[in-house]
Amino acid sequence: MYRGLWYAQALDLDSDLAPALQESIQADVCIVGGGYLGLWSAIRLKQANPEKTIVIVERDRCGAGASGRNGGIATNWWGKYLSLRTICGDVEARRICEAAESAINEIGSFCQEHGIDAQYRKDGWLWTATNPRQMNSWRVLTEGLQNLGVNPFQDMDRHTIQSRVGSPLVLGGIYDPNAATVQPAMLARGLRRVALKLGVKIYEKSPLTRLEQGANPVVHTERGTVRAHRVVLAMNAWGARFPELRRMIAIMSSDMVATAPVKARLDAIGFSGGECMTDSRTVLNYWRNTPDGRIVFGKPLGQFGFAGRIGNLYEKPSPAADKVCAEMRRLYPQLCDVPIVSSWTGPIDRAMKGLPNFGYLDHHQNIAYGIGFSGNGVATTVFASRIIKSLVEHANDEWANCGLVNQRMKLLPPEPFRFFGAHMVRDALVRKESLEDHDQDAGFVTRQLVAMAPAGYVPAQKK
Repeated sequence: MYRGLWYAQALDLDSDLAPALQESIQADVCIVGGGYLGLWSAIRLKQANPEKTIVIVERDRCGAGASGRNGGIATNWWGKYLSLRTICGDVEARRICEAAESAINEIGSFCQEHGIDAQYRKDGWLWTATNPRQMNSWRVLTEGLQNLGVNPFQDMDRHTIQSRVGSPLVLGGIYDPNAATVQPAMLARGLRRVALKLGVKIYEKSPLTRLEQGANPVVHTERGTVRAHRVVLAMNAWGARFPELRRMIAIMSSDMVATAPVKARLDAIGFSGGECMTDSRTVLNYWRNTPDGRIVFGKPLGQFGFAGRIGNLYEKPSPAADKVCAEMRRLYPQLCDVPIVSSWTGPIDRAMKGLPNFGYLDHHQNIAYGIGFSGNGVATTVFASRIIKSLVEHANDEWANCGLVNQRMKLLPPEPFRFFGAHMVRDALVRKESLEDHDQDAGFVTRQLVAMAPAGYVPAQKK
């Protein structure tokens, strides 16, 4: 199976492979999916209930899915506050944002406590504008947060932010000091190691073939079964195989490229810190450097999954690598000769509001799920695992009753409208945002299509 840069690096350090499930076993909790959400949830459940049997079944290797292919950007949720308040109101939105904020430090302290070298760097997030149309797109958000007394963002002028980003295209931006970068696959492998040490049973190369619902649900894999009191679906985009979850998300790609190490050149242009960086597009440019001096740059330009079917769609180099590379070189023309040494792609479970949903599958109180992380799961899954733990334990607490549980989500259209519509809307966004780079307006049809796009980081503008 194809491995991009992150996971290949992680396997060089730890290539342990757990056995596949080849028998029928019993468990208190069976978690389907060995990515961030599944691993964090297993660890929390096992730490709270050492006597219980916690099992993870994973289709490939733990962390080989979205958790090992993302940008390694851990941001908090103040940037999503306006979307969040439409779901659960100001008080609960603030509580959730504060929980998401604490997750950044929790990742760092967890890595330190357990000796996980995930290249954790808490150097903040630079939210930038790379054309005049993007300038102050964040203002409606920061003014709202300022009124609440919780605004973490600091304004940065062009000179200051350019000196840290190193791109001549950056015109301004804001800075949130409470964000971090990690090597995402190394973090996932570290979580796996801790889970095993705690006594969590992990079965890799054991894809789910069927879920038998009932009083005692049964997870079927290719060569074995797990009969469990509770089941957790922590499958990211792969959860779309379940009809109830399918219309909550559109399956789209995260497409990434990585350069060869050029640390001296990055240092020379000021691109030497560990900040994570985005611009203010909806089809987001997101990037960061690595401790050894690579640029890792991403943009969702690749393939969509049809009707929840993923198959091998993302098990290859990114089909959009040339376009992603061209965008990186546009931002860094002074580095146009630096070679690209790896590209990869992975699925994103994109929800309309860009926020995950949690609940019980078909109202079965013994099958919990979390889905819709929308490409923002590195830190989100840390506190999301608290929600999963409370749902599994049937706890009547602040997590089981969290505003993200049982949302009235705006569902995406059925197929084939969702698949073809997703392409049309994404292409319209790219077209509009490319025109804005040249200070030009998009046409009427393009603007109408863009209005159908899911929520991004950029809040709606005040009129």
